[in-house]
Amino acid sequence: MLCKVINKITVIGAGFVGSTTAYTLMISGLVSEIVLIDINEKKAEGEVMDMNHGIPFVRPVKLYSGTYKDCADSDIIIITAGANQKEGETRLDLVKKNTEVFKSIITEIVKYNKDAILLVVTNPVDILTYVTYKLSGFPKNKVIGSGTVLDTARFRYLIGDHVGIDTRNVHAYILGEHGDTEVATWSLTNIAGIPMEQFCQDCQKCEEGRTRKQIYEDVKNAAYHIIERKGATYYAIALAVKRIVETIVRDENSIFTVSSLLEGQYGISDVCLSVPTLVNKDGVDRILTVPISDDEHKKLLESANTLKEVIKSIEI
Repeated sequence: MLCKVINKITVIGAGFVGSTTAYTLMISGLVSEIVLIDINEKKAEGEVMDMNHGIPFVRPVKLYSGTYKDCADSDIIIITAGANQKEGETRLDLVKKNTEVFKSIITEIVKYNKDAILLVVTNPVDILTYVTYKLSGFPKNKVIGSGTVLDTARFRYLIGDHVGIDTRNVHAYILGEHGDTEVATWSLTNIAGIPMEQFCQDCQKCEEGRTRKQIYEDVKNAAYHIIERKGATYYAIALAVKRIVETIVRDENSIFTVSSLLEGQYGISDVCLSVPTLVNKDGVDRILTVPISDDEHKKLLESANTLKEVIKSIEI
């Protein structure tokens, strides 16, 4: 049986993240049609004009600005719109502002499309993934948040950089909230199959506990440091989104720490957060239960409870 061909993607939000995501998808050659939608229509038009002038250098793709009507036959709808995280703000500080924004966005989407996979990128991504699931009425497998895919990439990069190993040979996950309660799963971390603890003993390059703590803090606070220096983060998250889209388009059955609805896994229910998840053409295929340590499991439960408390404070 042939898989459904995914040809069209809509990106909602033409800010730093949305426009960079559209550009990254344009040069990826993954799809043949990309629509960029923004409340500021001129901004979306300008971004599209700029990108279209580069079309002769990439694979053929139709790229244009539009309205919500144009998402009607989209296979994947990526939501990046909302208030940006400012210096001194946490991701959870954005929750009430962006929940209100999402109420109008999701209402417009479901008028024209009830079959797409919804990929939420806007922060706080876990809360807004849950809000999107509740408001849209879409099946749970078709509502995905970018979650800790970027945090996991940061984690792998920092470990690889520290020990002098190609990041692609570092296997590690950040679980839980994309935010201050995220969990580094050192118990699962390995380099070319060698457990991190053993690798550290062999290489003698660091003080194990101190270095681990610093790497975790650098991962958790990466966005704050970038925002302090340049105002926003967008390159790496656009690449992360492209990679998620890629596994959906190619039906890869790849494992990512996307945010999705948990229903009892890890003892957690009725909240969206990130754990290793099999992703393919249908969105979330299944959530994997990995053997994390007791301490990591405790922290994951605390992360889930933090998100649940925030959900109680908003009206969906």
